[in-house]
This record gives sequence, structure tokens and C-alpha cells, in this order.
Amino acid sequence: MEKRYYPHWNETVWFEKLPNGLPIYVVPRPGFTKKLCYFVTDYGAIHTAYTLNGESLRAPDGVAHFLEHKMFDLPNRDVTAEFAALGARTNAFTSYDLTAYYFSCTENFDKNLRLLLEFVSTPYFTPESVEKEQGIIGQEIGMSTDNPDSQSFELLVKAMYRNHPIQTPILGSRDSIAQITDKTLYDCHKAFYRPDNMLLCVVGDVDPAEVAKAATQILPAPDGAVITRQESWEEEMTPVTPTVTAHMEVAMPMFQLGFKCQAPEKGAEAIRKEAIGDLAAEALFGESSALYQRLYEEGIIDGSFGGGFETVDGMAMLLASGDSEDPEAVKDAILAQAAVLLQEGIPQQDFLRMKRSALGRRVRDLDSFDSLCFRICAYHFSGYDYFRFPEIYKTITAQDLLDFIREVVRPERACLCVIYPKDSEVTDK
Repeated sequence: MEKRYYPHWNETVWFEKLPNGLPIYVVPRPGFTKKLCYFVTDYGAIHTAYTLNGESLRAPDGVAHFLEHKMFDLPNRDVTAEFAALGARTNAFTSYDLTAYYFSCTENFDKNLRLLLEFVSTPYFTPESVEKEQGIIGQEIGMSTDNPDSQSFELLVKAMYRNHPIQTPILGSRDSIAQITDKTLYDCHKAFYRPDNMLLCVVGDVDPAEVAKAATQILPAPDGAVITRQESWEEEMTPVTPTVTAHMEVAMPMFQLGFKCQAPEKGAEAIRKEAIGDLAAEALFGESSALYQRLYEEGIIDGSFGGGFETVDGMAMLLASGDSEDPEAVKDAILAQAAVLLQEGIPQQDFLRMKRSALGRRVRDLDSFDSLCFRICAYHFSGYDYFRFPEIYKTITAQDLLDFIREVVRPERACLCVIYPKDSEVTDK
């Protein structure tokens, strides 16, 4: 394996790309008893349109999440119980653009690793088990529909985007999951659960060579299949509608405010834009900003308020959210503060403080096995080495933040979603 040393972090990482195409990252933590392993596929809820060996396919909405649930099935075996017997805790999650399976343990690491690699690479679906899962996930969809946090974001992106599949909930709908069959799952597993579309990341006191050995022995060799998928969508920079509202069981109005951004390409420029977007959010309405302090003192926002730069394959937005009795006032205040910053600039001392704070958060992430694993995986699929992040930060200037604010924080790019209490007299639009 290749040994990579990053002096800024004083961090060593072992890397290898196996003959079957699987990239492996191992971050040593000598002396630590905890070990964490992520096995991730570059496949999420938005990846429904693809071609497999020249055949165009369209999977039902929600299939990536459905497949994540079903991967824990093996004939006459209880995978979760097997992990527990080995002293490990295991789980999985599906996002808009990736699916991750992971475990943590303090003992039996090699056995747990081999079990993880085995069940994720072994599809086993039957019509009966698919039908049963449709009922289970149908209940999950029902709970999500009753969740104000989930609904506010889903309503926001539906109001913002015309073509991008982020409009579709990760869980899909009851109608869409009813279309999923065992063949659907086998097709999607064949297309996306391939070593060359996946990543294995381990943090802990482990032997990197043994990790590579297990992955080589268990995972399949390339089968020669040719896979392509849709990864970009044409979007106007104005939302479909500037405001959307609903009524739910909430104590006070909660809101999500988004500003549409051009989707970044992959690689260093994508990570640079993410860093600029996050710093711009901090300058505009971060906890240390003048705007945050004023709105908080006036009672327009509370401790729930926050935001940042959000990206998914093919889309990006600047997002602010929280509880407020006057969400429109928050929106107007952010737009007004953007104008102030563009006129007066960002003081250099404030800019340098924000950069130091952001880098400090990244350093603290190194102490969190989960945060570290997730960031390594997400950055890898974005085409960039996470540990080279400081190199990008050095290139960012205060003018970059102002250019971003000038381009993005404009009334015509804004979309506001508000969830009002059920007894509110505000009329849905």
C-alpha cells in the first residue's frame, strides 16, 4: 500500500486501489481500541436514470434506500445478529448521492470486516421479502410525511428545482416503492455495487495490508459491464416558485431559505466552492456575525437558526433555516446584509478569524472517527483528497466570498419554505 503523509495535519494515511478497482483508505490510530469501517457506494437517491451495457434503465424513486434495507438479508442468516455476536455495532444510511454501510468494534475486527464485505457484495432478494419491505418502508414514508423537518426541506427543493431529482424524497413514495421488484434490486446492485464504484475506509489500530487482503479475497473481480448514469441536469437559477407554505404540528413557524447556486464540477474547484460557500454563510449570518446577533437580540431568530452551503451531485444551494415568528423578515435581513457586505467589504481580521475557525473545525473532525470516515468518502467521490483541504483554504480570499455573495444572494434566486402551526391563520400558497 502507498503511505501518504500530510504535514499540515501530522497525519498518515495508507491508500491502495485494488485490481478490482476498489479504493481503500486506512487511517491509523495506534493504541485506540475503537475501530470504524465504512463501505460506501457512489450511489444515492438521485441516481435513478442509468445505462447498463447499453440498455437505458429507469429505477423507481426510492430504490437506493430500499436496496440499502434489503442488503442485510442473506439466506437463513441474521446479519445484524452476527455482528452483535462479534461485538460490533452496524448500521447503514442512504443520502441523495451515496449509500454507506458501516460498523464499529473493539474486537474481532477482521471477522467483522469480512462480514461487512460479504453481505454488501452478496445480493439476495425474493418477491416475498420485497413485498414485506414495501410495507415497512411505507410506514417509514408515513412517519417522514408527519415530520416537519423532513417536509420543510422536501417542500423547499420541490419549489426550487425544475429538473434535478433532489425534488424526489430519498424514501420515494408509496406509489414508487410499489413498483420495486426483486429484479429492480438485482439490476441496481449489479450497476452500482461494484468495487470500482465503491470505497472502503477504515480508521483505527489495524493492519492496512490485512484490510486490503480481506477486500481482495472477498470482493468480485471486474465483470466488464459498462455503466453510465445521469449526473447533470439543466436548471435555471430562479426557483419554480419563490414561496411555499404548509401547516403542521409545530409550536411556532419553522422555515428553510434557499438561494440557488450553479452546480460545481468535481475535483479541487468543487471543494473550493464548497469552502467559499460555507465561509460566505458564516460572514452573512453565522453565529459570530453582526446580523445573527441583531436578529437574536430582536427575537426574530433563536438558537435553532443556522445554515451553510449544501451540495448534491448536480446541484448546490446556500441554505438558512430555523424557527421564527417572521421568516420573511429573516429573508429580507439576509438580503440587506448581503448588500452591506458588498458595499463595505469584509474586514480582513474577521475573514482571517473565520478561516482559522473553519480549519479548527476540520482539525477537530480528525478526532471523530465517524466524521473523518464520512468526509474521506464524500471527498473521494467528489474527486479530491480530503487531507489536502488546507491547500484549498490558503487560496481563498475575502474577495472570493464577496464574489459568491454578489452572484448568489439575490432576491430572484431565493426560495422560502415556511411550516406554520396548524391553527395558524396564514393561508397556504
